[in-house]
Amino acid sequence: MKIFLLSLFFSCLSVSLFAQSSFSIKGAVVDTAATYKMVNTAITLINQKDSTLVKFTRVDAEGNFNLQNLKPGKFILLITYPGYADYAEEFALDSVKKTKDFGPINLLLKSTLLENVIIQGKAAAIKIKGDTTEFNAGSYNIQPNSKVEDLLMQLPGIQVDKDGKITAQGQAVNKVLVDGEEFFGDDPTLVTKNIRADMVDKVQLFDKKSDQAAFTGIDDGEKNKTINIKLKEDKKNGYFGKVELGAGTDKFYQNQGMFNAFKGKKRFSAYGILGNTGQTGLGWEDSDKYGGSGGAEMMDDGIYYIGNGDDFEGWDGRYNGQGIPLARTGGAHFENKWDADKKAINTNYKIGTIAVNGTRNTLTQNNLPTGLINSTSDQTFNNSVFRQKVDAAYTLQIDSTSTLKLTVDGTLKNTTTNDDFQSGSSREDNSLINTSSRKLSNDNDQQIINAKALWTKKFKKKGRTISVNLTQVITKNESDGYLNSTNAFFNTSSLQDSILSINQYKTNDALSSVFNSNAAYTEPLSKVLSLSLNYGLNINNSSSDKKSFNQGGAGSYDQLDRQFSNNFELNQLANQGGAVFNLRKEKTNVTIGTKVSSVNFEQANLYTNQILNRNFINWNPQASLRYKFTNQKNFSLSYNGNTTQPNINQIQPVLENTDPLNVYLGNPNLRPSFRSNLSFNYSSYKILSDQNIYFYGSYSFTNNPITNNTITDAAGKNTYQAINLDETAINYSVYGYTSKKIKSLNLNVSLGLDANGSKQYNVTNNALNITRLNSYNPNMSLSQNNDKYNFFISAGPTYTDISSSLQTRTNSKGWGLNSSANFRIKFPGKVEIYSNAEYEYTAKTQTFDQTFERLIWNASIAKKFFKAENFQIKLSGNDLLNQNAGFRRSANNNMITQNRYTTIQRYFIGSVIWDFNKMGTAAAKK
Repeated sequence: MKIFLLSLFFSCLSVSLFAQSSFSIKGAVVDTAATYKMVNTAITLINQKDSTLVKFTRVDAEGNFNLQNLKPGKFILLITYPGYADYAEEFALDSVKKTKDFGPINLLLKSTLLENVIIQGKAAAIKIKGDTTEFNAGSYNIQPNSKVEDLLMQLPGIQVDKDGKITAQGQAVNKVLVDGEEFFGDDPTLVTKNIRADMVDKVQLFDKKSDQAAFTGIDDGEKNKTINIKLKEDKKNGYFGKVELGAGTDKFYQNQGMFNAFKGKKRFSAYGILGNTGQTGLGWEDSDKYGGSGGAEMMDDGIYYIGNGDDFEGWDGRYNGQGIPLARTGGAHFENKWDADKKAINTNYKIGTIAVNGTRNTLTQNNLPTGLINSTSDQTFNNSVFRQKVDAAYTLQIDSTSTLKLTVDGTLKNTTTNDDFQSGSSREDNSLINTSSRKLSNDNDQQIINAKALWTKKFKKKGRTISVNLTQVITKNESDGYLNSTNAFFNTSSLQDSILSINQYKTNDALSSVFNSNAAYTEPLSKVLSLSLNYGLNINNSSSDKKSFNQGGAGSYDQLDRQFSNNFELNQLANQGGAVFNLRKEKTNVTIGTKVSSVNFEQANLYTNQILNRNFINWNPQASLRYKFTNQKNFSLSYNGNTTQPNINQIQPVLENTDPLNVYLGNPNLRPSFRSNLSFNYSSYKILSDQNIYFYGSYSFTNNPITNNTITDAAGKNTYQAINLDETAINYSVYGYTSKKIKSLNLNVSLGLDANGSKQYNVTNNALNITRLNSYNPNMSLSQNNDKYNFFISAGPTYTDISSSLQTRTNSKGWGLNSSANFRIKFPGKVEIYSNAEYEYTAKTQTFDQTFERLIWNASIAKKFFKAENFQIKLSGNDLLNQNAGFRRSANNNMITQNRYTTIQRYFIGSVIWDFNKMGTAAAKK
């Protein structure tokens, strides 16, 4: 029996030894540039799990290595040689793959690495490619079912607030792409809050240029801070999504669902949101893009007049944190590429409503040569908007040299606004000057059609291209509403001496047709120098028929008030041409050129038979320099100049009586102003120390600025007229940060500075007033992210200096403090606690004698279920201390303003959340 057991033992031992000896690795080490054998190079094999040493050896005389008798498992191969960068690669040995042949492994000199290349063994966390900063998602901690938003919070220079708003390198990010394509168009949160972080390969941050500028390589000044999410190849097949149902205290609730189906380059997505917690899910930005909210807007190539923007029709349909919102939104997205990517389509449909109710209190200090006027205004608002929008982009690669891209979108929008104002003004001795009670209601229907076509072609000669861009926008607005106001005026003894009452019904019909075109031709003059020529024809035909009716004897509004009615027609023709030289060398890119446009403008008032003709020239010089020190470090400097013509409201404003205390007069003798802007940025990433540095600054000055001459009479009535001043208005901003990882503590540390300021001029009661605003905000942050917990802490003081030369004794200077923190802890049993807090302190000033302080603290506890942790029950508390109060201070010309407004405060909500996911090649086969 003993003999049998011994035989069995030795048989098992021999089998085990044989099995162990079947696992091995081998390879060879060479120098990339010299290609000679790296004799005595150290070869270290480390366990991935606990970083313990498994085996150590050195290469032989031929530079080869071979490790035998290994056990199965997950390892790290580390290769080191003096003066060369370490090489590290993760791999696994198992029953399927018992031998790993690394082949020739190229080592790099450290000096070469730092100057020109990236470590290849493990991808660098950050790469800088020209104007693009690229983050490797695999270098950051990604938890199960975490979203893109959670990944972005870990990236240096990028901040995501509690509402999902993204700020990168000091600028707002309004567009998030997926693999270079738009995903539901204008709403970044539909990407960041729904796409899983583990699907992401790279995150790219850059200033997105127009399609034409991206093709020609010549900057046309159109830039938007943009994030592009590049997905992993094996995550482009299958489906995933999320369903969330939540109900809480004080009638708060949040329900949403999203479904995504990816199959290669074909993608379909749909979503729905119903809630009143502030998540709207749609960016209501059509009015900004197409001038749909009314008003005259001055662009580089002319004046656009749609209607007259005022309190009567002033809500743009977006939620900005003021008031309590109710959102019901949904949409669908489809995109596909086929025929070897020669054809592509991207289309979206969105529908939704958002209603916002709330109150707003405004305190204003009007600095006059003879003293101060302090005003208080209390507003109650009840606004809602319903919108449908469909858009589609079709791209056709006609042949190997030419491409056609067609884009069309249509919008139907109805906006209703109801505002109630109660306001009053007083002198320094608190004696009453005036009181005002105003009620405004408006119902607006808007239709927008926007079509674009871009054709590009490359010729046989490298660098020779031609492109044509055509745009047609048609906007129609029809609105009607009521104005009821009572305005009382008082003498120096606070006795009422007059009263003005208004009761009117108003209508406004506006139609705008704007056609823009631009053709660009690039020609290489040498191997490094090229020339770009462009020409554009722009046509604008618009009309605005605005009527005000007083009540007649029968009580109906049938008496036309011609003083506050108008019927305008606008015809404008602009020709624009330009030339830009571009010098490209290995590390240097220089651009210099200019655009000049000639504009013929004619506007007719059909009620008064007044015709306004204006012919002018706009000049837009530009120059830029970008120098790439290495792949990880670059610097850029740019200059842009532009002529700003006075807009039509400044030359010949439409008379308005919606606010009798503020009246505007026209000035047909206004001259254009010229603005110069200098900006620069520097970015650097040090791979070995994992240090990131970014710095941005801009300085602009405006010669012959257009500003206001304000006459404030004894009754507190303000009359505004635009004028030119022989002064120079100044604006500046500085943003910088540096971040570094302390590897021994696994701690990320960053320092930042955000500063901005301005020097503006205006005339008040014929006295020159200089308003200076300077704001400084240094900050420091600490963060750590691992499997069990993560945290982020940021804090820094603020100092704001707002001064007016007319009243130096009541300037607004004060300190403050901004800080924020969040943490997430995982407990056994799949329980997770998350909390975030924001603290804000603003000291009292000479102007405002009250300090402002608030601590907004949110927290949640969640229990996750199942192996994939894809189902959770969550209890959340918003603003636990009930301190959230809307607050803002600002300065404009001789006015210093403080706003307090209704916003979302404390509530608790319970939610069930289901994340479903079936991504990967297996899902695609099914």
